[in-house]
Amino acid sequence: MKRLVALLMCALLGACGLLGACATPNESQAPVPSNALFRDHLFKPPAQAVNADDVFALSEAMTRYLQVDIARQLRSDGAARGLVTALYRRDQLKLDYDTLTTRNAAQAFDARRGNCLSLVLMTAAFAKALDLQVSYQTVDVDEVWSRADGMAFLNSHVNITLGPRALHRTVGYDPGSSMTIDFLPADQITGHRNRPVSEATVVAMYLNNKAAEALSVGQLDEAYAWVRAAIHRAPEFLSPYNTLGVVYSRHGDLKAAEQAFNHVLTQRPTDRQALANMARLLNKLNRTAQAQVFQARLAALEPYPPYYFFQLGTQAMARGEYRAASDFFAKEVKRADHSSEFHFWLSVAHFRLGEIAQARRQMALAVQNSSTREEQALYGTKLQSLRTYGVQ
Repeated sequence: MKRLVALLMCALLGACGLLGACATPNESQAPVPSNALFRDHLFKPPAQAVNADDVFALSEAMTRYLQVDIARQLRSDGAARGLVTALYRRDQLKLDYDTLTTRNAAQAFDARRGNCLSLVLMTAAFAKALDLQVSYQTVDVDEVWSRADGMAFLNSHVNITLGPRALHRTVGYDPGSSMTIDFLPADQITGHRNRPVSEATVVAMYLNNKAAEALSVGQLDEAYAWVRAAIHRAPEFLSPYNTLGVVYSRHGDLKAAEQAFNHVLTQRPTDRQALANMARLLNKLNRTAQAQVFQARLAALEPYPPYYFFQLGTQAMARGEYRAASDFFAKEVKRADHSSEFHFWLSVAHFRLGEIAQARRQMALAVQNSSTREEQALYGTKLQSLRTYGVQ
């Protein structure tokens, strides 16, 4: 199968946790949950109605793009290849990668930017309009984590395959005419297992992302509405139940949160995010002995959780122990070289030690690995300051 690779990083696809995170997208045989998991009476209606039906809707601008702007290219190159070339060649639509917000198809096209999931949704929307066959896969790549508002997020990966529908295939059809569009460099996905995932689950990922984004800015009513819609869309997808538990916990409804985390652990007892969330919740409920059981199970699966060395590094920085901090940050960089945050803090530690050349190098890597324009601008300014530091 031919693979077109655009050099873009993958974006948020899961739910959040209480300093934990969501599970990697995975479909289970969990039964459809009863309404006992929901607490509608505790939340106000969201300011803007949640609508999953518009995820793939084409705007007028998108329709014009297909029918006018790239019509000739679609005819000459074929629908699938013409579409992919038009969308992802840097000299054409000029899309930017941006992890900040999960957008639906029309929003991503209008902004000309989006995270991995947003770009998948936009590609699928165009492909559907061209009557192409669309399928989705999750890819078991190395874990990527990010943080916001005291929560850590597991960033997982999904790609999309386009091809002619069986009805339209001609004699001598070549299966190689299908194309998989991936937003990671080839060396990061080669050898990793792909798993097919349903479109309903992809939509639930979008809804779950929106819930996590609302959570990160304290919009609990909106977060509840989004995650409730995610669970209804794909009840077998477990990540939203983790998000639901976090929503309840942030809302102060700890018993409801426990039910949600239990739902995940009943289906997947080794889910690290649910284990971490449950342990914290039980400590919050002063059920220390029970919490220790979950902590022990988690420690056996994950001795050094995400941000473990980073937290030790920031603590060392606060004490003025810059060499120790540098060593801790270097450990996080070694296991998560993609993280601009880790490179930034390693740069700061080097600067405090007077190691200016190393500080410049790490800040340059922070700029290189930035996932938003704002982040890139921030680190770029600091890099410029380092480059001129000590220059008379």
